[in-house]
Amino acid sequence: MKPKSFFACQKCGFQSVKWLGKCPDCGSWNSMVEELPLARGMLSAEGGGAIPVPIGQVARDAEERLSCGISELDRVLGGGLVIGSLVLIGGDPGIGKSTLLLQASDRLARTAGPVLYVSAEESAQQIKLRGMRMGVNADHLYLLAETNVEKIVAQAQKLKPRAIVVDSIQTVYTAALESAPGSVSQVRESAGRLMLLAKGSGIPVFLVGHVTKDGSLAGPRVLEHLVDTVLYFEGDAGHSFRILRAVKNRFGSTNEIGVFEMKEQGLCPVKNPSELFLAERPLGVAGSVVVAALEGSRPLLVELQALVSPSPFGMPRRTTIGVDHNRLALLVAVLEKKVGLHLASQDIFLNVAGGVRLTEPAADLGMVVAVASSHLDNKVDPQTLFLGEVGLTGEVRGISQSELRAKEAAKLGFTRCFLPAGSCRQLKVKGLELVGVKSVAEALERVF
Repeated sequence: MKPKSFFACQKCGFQSVKWLGKCPDCGSWNSMVEELPLARGMLSAEGGGAIPVPIGQVARDAEERLSCGISELDRVLGGGLVIGSLVLIGGDPGIGKSTLLLQASDRLARTAGPVLYVSAEESAQQIKLRGMRMGVNADHLYLLAETNVEKIVAQAQKLKPRAIVVDSIQTVYTAALESAPGSVSQVRESAGRLMLLAKGSGIPVFLVGHVTKDGSLAGPRVLEHLVDTVLYFEGDAGHSFRILRAVKNRFGSTNEIGVFEMKEQGLCPVKNPSELFLAERPLGVAGSVVVAALEGSRPLLVELQALVSPSPFGMPRRTTIGVDHNRLALLVAVLEKKVGLHLASQDIFLNVAGGVRLTEPAADLGMVVAVASSHLDNKVDPQTLFLGEVGLTGEVRGISQSELRAKEAAKLGFTRCFLPAGSCRQLKVKGLELVGVKSVAEALERVF
């Protein structure tokens, strides 16, 4: 008897016995695709069944993590690649996912042993050409141009590599399903086969994932729940910097970021991102200030640029790049109400130089000073750092890890730091003058 087909949403995996124009679960239009169910017995468990073991008797691996040979990638992974882990890397097309993993495979093959790089989108000759440009020529790096997941697993079991890279998960398929590669069923079952391989043999597996127009990973959401670590590559096409961010990590922190610079020889780790982001900062210009953002355990000094000009239209514009648009609107209202600046008829543009995105409120005081500096056309001392969260009543509130941020500023030659008065009493940083402020009005009075 022929199995009855069903319709599955390609966004969330919702299933229906009939076609629907709009998915009732996630609300996506025209995302239902007809698929056939997986035949019984096709997914057999590999190896013997597991038995319960007391947690105190579970043996630890002698080698718990593998160094990828790239310091920024190891930092985001939490100190290295965990044995038997499944890592998913997503990002926009051309952002550098394949480049980074090819470089990491080369380093791993030189230090740890054989590495299998599976490409379902490029031929071995195309990868060889890209590798020659980046100096990738490790003897134990094996290339496999294959799309069938059963053949990939068979080659991996024969080679027994220390790590596997699959580029990409949306282009591989299993012969047990008749649906096209990239469908919900194919992505889920292919990732499931690779997960069984990783957990059963202890081989860490990297999966490259495509992203949709809105920046989320293509395919079902179950893919993100299936893997151990989800990494996102961020970057602007107009900048050479790339930021690798962990949004899920079962073996480390999700707050760490890795900073890379795209060069002719590939992606190069940036050891001191603050110095690089501030290298082209203009000095003695109104509307330019420096703030310190905290990404995991790393303080990041970046430049905020504001431009305030009279609006020729009845509705002034509020444009932001790298910060939340609603946050700027809130701080502009505080400046109007609590300080008395007339900004209702002004166009306000705020930009974080270098393509960095600031999400924490510790940059509020810097945003306020940048907008006020541009509006009043008053310059800010280029060796001054601004830290602090701004409340709706105009008060400057305390932030976390203020000492770590201040010490980073002192290393880079900053001589003055404005921060909340409560945090100022507890800090002592050599070579840095700490100025504690309680309100936005007090901060602007002391700056200008």
